[in-house]
Amino acid sequence: MTTAVDCALPTLVGARLRVPLVTGGDAPYANLDLAASAPSLEDVAAHVTELLPYYSSVHRGAGYASQVCTGVLEAARDTVGAFLGARPDDVVVFGRNTTDALNLLAAAVPGEVVCLDVEHHANLLPWRSRRVVPARATVAATLTALAAALRARPAALVAVTGASNVTGEVLPIAEVVEIAHAAGARVVLDAAQLAPHRRVSLSTSGIDYVAFSGHKLYAPYGAGALVGRRDWLDAAPAYLAGGGAVREVTAEATQWAAAPARHEAGTPNVLGAAALAKACDMLAGVGAAELAAHETALRDQLVNGLARHPEVSVLRIWDDGDVWPESADPIGVVAFTITGHEPGLIAAYLSAEHAIGVRDGRFCAHPLLARLGLGAGGALRASFGIGSTSADVDRLLAAIDQLLTIGPKWRYERVDGRYAPVGDPRPLPDFAGPAIGTASACES
Repeated sequence: MTTAVDCALPTLVGARLRVPLVTGGDAPYANLDLAASAPSLEDVAAHVTELLPYYSSVHRGAGYASQVCTGVLEAARDTVGAFLGARPDDVVVFGRNTTDALNLLAAAVPGEVVCLDVEHHANLLPWRSRRVVPARATVAATLTALAAALRARPAALVAVTGASNVTGEVLPIAEVVEIAHAAGARVVLDAAQLAPHRRVSLSTSGIDYVAFSGHKLYAPYGAGALVGRRDWLDAAPAYLAGGGAVREVTAEATQWAAAPARHEAGTPNVLGAAALAKACDMLAGVGAAELAAHETALRDQLVNGLARHPEVSVLRIWDDGDVWPESADPIGVVAFTITGHEPGLIAAYLSAEHAIGVRDGRFCAHPLLARLGLGAGGALRASFGIGSTSADVDRLLAAIDQLLTIGPKWRYERVDGRYAPVGDPRPLPDFAGPAIGTASACES
């Protein structure tokens, strides 16, 4: 088994967080839910703190602080573009997250969009004219089906995930780009999961657009981006109509600005853009091989440990993943089920009795979970990244061992559709709300 590099990576805010246990006392928090939202890098938080005293309006402000913020915003645009290997004529449009970016692009696509049924809802629901190609049992057969679908009826855009948010599997993007371009279609990559873990380059890969989120890239300050070719974005209606998106307005007519201003109406999230750029800069400084080796070691450790239990099944989409270089190196996301145990109950048990955070449900990928034969209860998901350690995985495996040998120490029941400890005694910080364990609508 590969040895995880547990201490050579940047540090996350909250790395020393301790949380209360339902059985009494507290324990270090093992955050194995980074695929949903990742904590901030300490250097990113420090960068935002440094910028806060200067916070002001951008682009139209004459004051010194406004000039600082304008410079920060446009420098962030350059940094994000460089991180994704943008071509000289590509444009970087800031938004809230990957979902926002893909909805923006959806309004600009001049035709039908083809996607696979393995996608996150963010890459299924926005497309106004959508054709879904069912994935096959192998990557090879899936690519063949995609090519056949595009030959049968042309499309403007092929929308694919970079890495599955359920299984961590990675599609061979170069082959997808070749198939799409041969059929006259462009490609958008949902890189929400891939970008924090692997290098993505528009110029090298030929991908036309990339969408990704800061909250998964260790910059949870409310910013994401769409990066890619300018022409569709310049021709599209303004994503939001308002100040900053225009060149000239009269009572009778509006002259819209070119992208990115065309799609960034209103006061931009300068702090979020700065945080996102700082995270991109820091990840660019981490060796890609080092980061991949770290995650591969943790993933192997977990999968091998789970294999000790015949009642545990690890989810995967394709049977031939090892044949493809990209698919043979999945990111640090592992979803699994345990026969006879509801995922929601296990997740509540892991949190309450072991201070381990995982995700349960259908992960905003209902069609994929249905393909894998899972109903509304879904599965469990553990996900790794910077800050994850082999000790975290050991704790998860030990907690599952305990579950399968002696069971939970506490009693759990459903509350508003979610499992929770009965009479949960754990206190919340004063600044938090009144309830623990409320459901996330997206990750249901």
